[in-house]
Amino acid sequence: MTTPTQSEIDARLGELSKLKAAIGQAIVGQTEVVEQLLIGLLAGGHCLIEGVPGLGKTLLVRTLGQALALEFRRVQFTPDLMPSDILGTEVLEEDHGTGHRSFRFQPGPVFTNLFLADELNRTPPKTQAALLEAMQEHTVSYAGVTHRLNEPFFVLATQNPLEQAGTYPLPEAQLDRFLLNIRVGYPTADEERAILVQTTGGAGGAVPQVMTGADVVALQGWVRQVYVGDALLTWITSLVRATRPSPDAPKAIQDYVRWGAGPRAGQALVLAAKARALLNGRLAATREDVVALAAPVLRHRILLSFAAEAERKTADDVVAALLAALPPPRPD
Repeated sequence: MTTPTQSEIDARLGELSKLKAAIGQAIVGQTEVVEQLLIGLLAGGHCLIEGVPGLGKTLLVRTLGQALALEFRRVQFTPDLMPSDILGTEVLEEDHGTGHRSFRFQPGPVFTNLFLADELNRTPPKTQAALLEAMQEHTVSYAGVTHRLNEPFFVLATQNPLEQAGTYPLPEAQLDRFLLNIRVGYPTADEERAILVQTTGGAGGAVPQVMTGADVVALQGWVRQVYVGDALLTWITSLVRATRPSPDAPKAIQDYVRWGAGPRAGQALVLAAKARALLNGRLAATREDVVALAAPVLRHRILLSFAAEAERKTADDVVAALLAALPPPRPD
C-alpha cells in the first residue's frame, strides 16, 4: 500500500468528521469516549466500554453500527447464555428425496462485522471464554472445523462495574484481548439537560450511514503506515516493562501492583497512538498520543495489590504516577 497523500488524508478526515456528527445525533457529549471508540475502530482492536447502568453505553455502540454500513448484531449476555448461543451450533438436516441425514453448521451471531456483547460480565466465565478465539484469531472452531469470521470484525463489549449485583469478573486472558478499556462517566449538568430534551421529545431522525466496510479497512491500512520513531518505540517498551513489579520499578508499581502488563500492551499502545495521530491528520505518532491513551490501554492489564485497594488507588492513579516517573523519550 502506498503512503496516502495529504489530500487523501483530508478526504478521509472529512468522512470521520461526518461519522462523529452522525454519532452526535444520538449521543450527547462524551467527546473523549467517542474519540477512543473511533481509535479502536481505526486500530482494528476490540473495545471494552465500562460504566454504571444508564449512561448510554449500549446506545453508543448501536449508533456506531448504524453509522457504518456494516452488519451489526447485538447479544444481551445473561447468566443462562450458552457458548452455542454466540458461536453457533450444528443442526441435523434430512434430504427428503433420499432420506440422507447430515449435520450442518449454523453460524451464530458472532458471524458479523460489529458484534455488541451487551453486559459481557453478566454471563459466567465459560460463556465469556467462547469469544477468545473469535477476538484473537477472527475464527470460530466447532467440531474440528475452523470457520473464518467476516472482515472487518470488531467486538464492542459493555460492562457494568463489578460492585453491581449479578456480575462475574472477566478473566485476565479475555481482558488482554481488548485494545482499549473505555470508561464512561456521568455527563455534565448542561449535557444531562440536553439528554432530557433529546430523549423526551419527538422521535429523532435515523442515523445516516456515512462509511462502508471498505472505508474502514482502508483506514486501518493507513494506520499501519503511521510513523513511530525509534526513541518513542523504546519509550513505549520502557513504559510497559515498568508496569511489572521489580526492585527497579517505580515506587507506585512496587507498592500497588501485583501483576503488570504483557507485550500485547505495547502492541496496543503503538497501534492506538498511530490511530490517534491519523485521526488528528498526522502521519507520525508522538509522545502526547501515547500519554493520552496510556490509561485506556493499561488500566485493564494491571492487577492491583491489596494495598492499592486498601488505599483506594486505581489503575489510572498508578498509570499517572508511572508516566510522571518515567523520563520522556530522547529526540530522534
